[in-house]
Amino acid sequence: MIDRSVPRRVLPAPEPRGATAVPAALPVRPRTGRLLVLATVFVCAACGLVYELELLALGSYLIGDSVTQASVVLSVMVFAMGVGSLLAKRLRRRPAFGFGMIEAGLALLGGLSATALYASFAWLGESRPALVAFSFAIGVLIGAEIPLLMVLIQRIRRQDAGGAVADLFAADYVGALVGGLAFPFLLLPVLGQLTGAMFTGTVNAAVGGGLVLWLFRRDLSPRCRWTLIAANVTVLAVLASATVLADDFERLARRAVYGGEVRVAVQTGVQELVITGPGTGSPRSLDLYLDGRLRVSGYDEYRYHEALVHPAMTGPHARVLVLGGGDGLAAREVLRYRDVASVTVVELDPGVVRLARTDPMLSALNAGAYGDPRLVVVTQDAFRWLRGPGARDRFDVIVSDLPDPGITPSTKLYSQEFYGLAARALRPGGRLAVHAGPLATRPRTYWTVESTLRAAGLRTAPYSAGGRLSGFAAGPDRTPLGGASAPPQDWGLVLAARDQVPQLRVDDGAPGPRSVSTRSLEDAARDTERTRVPGLPPSTLPHPRYS
Repeated sequence: MIDRSVPRRVLPAPEPRGATAVPAALPVRPRTGRLLVLATVFVCAACGLVYELELLALGSYLIGDSVTQASVVLSVMVFAMGVGSLLAKRLRRRPAFGFGMIEAGLALLGGLSATALYASFAWLGESRPALVAFSFAIGVLIGAEIPLLMVLIQRIRRQDAGGAVADLFAADYVGALVGGLAFPFLLLPVLGQLTGAMFTGTVNAAVGGGLVLWLFRRDLSPRCRWTLIAANVTVLAVLASATVLADDFERLARRAVYGGEVRVAVQTGVQELVITGPGTGSPRSLDLYLDGRLRVSGYDEYRYHEALVHPAMTGPHARVLVLGGGDGLAAREVLRYRDVASVTVVELDPGVVRLARTDPMLSALNAGAYGDPRLVVVTQDAFRWLRGPGARDRFDVIVSDLPDPGITPSTKLYSQEFYGLAARALRPGGRLAVHAGPLATRPRTYWTVESTLRAAGLRTAPYSAGGRLSGFAAGPDRTPLGGASAPPQDWGLVLAARDQVPQLRVDDGAPGPRSVSTRSLEDAARDTERTRVPGLPPSTLPHPRYS
């Protein structure tokens, strides 16, 4: 029987091994000091998530295949955070000094991570090792923060471990929310990737160093205090210098990637647009890059656009829909037909349309397509637009001039669901022309597109266009100019219809085609059929098949 008349002794929570039990000598009341520590947790968590998102965005942008890069960055960082938590045990004897040095290192690495990745890609041609290294190093430092903050907040005011952990993680998670929202809506559009990371590092160093050097200054020996001051001043000076030199660095790196004739470089809300080539002379010297991938080459784009558009125009073609194609080059081929009544271009990025209207060489290359009164532009996601009620049974011809299916953001635009919506938008007897990626170098991707079209209820006529002279409309991986990867030698294309297998031919009176004819299409269809990969399942939204 328990004697309840004797009060039980409540034992205090044990101190972490190696940590001092002496309360911190603060210049403010404990309640205020605790709030300052939690505010620092909030800011540091926001900065840490910005570093993580920066690595994710830049890894996808520089390397391609955003799913793979996201998996690599997240898995490496989570593992590294566990390593950092274990290593933090060695710093608990001097938690204030340890936390201050960790924040200085995190600010330096995180602030310069984007610059280092871009430099690695521009001059070495490979940024994967740098991506993994920075993910690991930043993850270790982030993982070491919470254990040290736990010691610091307990030294301000003792409380049960569960309550302290709850407070720390609440501040950490709310800070992560703010950092996650600030990156795409504030830092990236206003400051860009490089300067945005440097600004985040500056905030990280100022807040982390300020907390330790002011709130816990009495816990620091003179040597530790001056070491922290020197470290933070050095980090801030490096970040400030890098910010001042960021524009010059970007220009040098851009020349290393694109060559010396960069005329236009614009970061829109969707992607980076770069135009190279001399400002005067033939439009054939123009190259247009979207997120570092050569999307248009003036030397050979006509071969692709003629082969994509003219076979689909055989038959009724009064109303035409172009999905993608904001450069106006597919629309140029459509508008050569005088009996076309209207052309609707659905382009996600208004920046591409703006360049196609205003850049003299690109406007010359598309023959001023945007000045034709028959053309209407819709700046919207093609998938969302096709789901609208206004797209049903409207068009005689649909031209799908979209980025390569292997690029992750484009995968949904090569899905069975997407082609079902496109088929619904066709009038009876209408045709759908699809760019399906290079046939010779990636046949599985090409035939997966063809299989997906058939799964959506369409009848298909596979073919390709050869005579490729550049890496125009290349696949998911980015390769610097002069890189080791050889450009594809063809464009894989598919013509589809709802009612019957469409005929691959070009009308004798078709205006303008220089590189495509009925005979060349028949030869291309026979050659394409020899490469067929049978039995490939279609790609769907929940189960994408492209890689």
